[in-house]
Amino acid sequence: MVRVVVGGTFECLHDGHRKLIRKAFELAKGGEVDIGLTSDEMANRRLRHVPDYTTRKGNLLDYINKIADGQKYTVLKLNDPYGKTLETEYDYIVVSPETYPVALKINKLRNENNMKEIEIIRVDFVLAEDEKPISSTRIVQGEIDIHGHLKTHSGT
Repeated sequence: MVRVVVGGTFECLHDGHRKLIRKAFELAKGGEVDIGLTSDEMANRRLRHVPDYTTRKGNLLDYINKIADGQKYTVLKLNDPYGKTLETEYDYIVVSPETYPVALKINKLRNENNMKEIEIIRVDFVLAEDEKPISSTRIVQGEIDIHGHLKTHSGT
């Protein structure tokens, strides 16, 4: 059985996040998907307030339930960047260019503990209309919506 892991803060569940999650379910092919969701403590280490864990988990579950098609999955609270990856056997880890270095670090630590490396699947950023990556930061700042559509600013 294939086991896939993907993780994030999923602050604004945008099209880039959705692409990562879809890829995890595609790779699992009926196996298991573990989705790590950062805790409030981890998420709020950022320079801005992030919606609480319960809100982010609810949004995540709403989306997953639309695409999971009966596949088994678990949402795990992340209190550190690694979650269960240093103790659980996974076949794939799905990452964005932004989180790719974390996956490399996970495999380095797994090697040091004589564990099999996890195959890293790097999913490119989804670009907004202006050809820049969609990000929660840009959404919160009001530049774009969750689909990457540019927001027009009146009076500018």
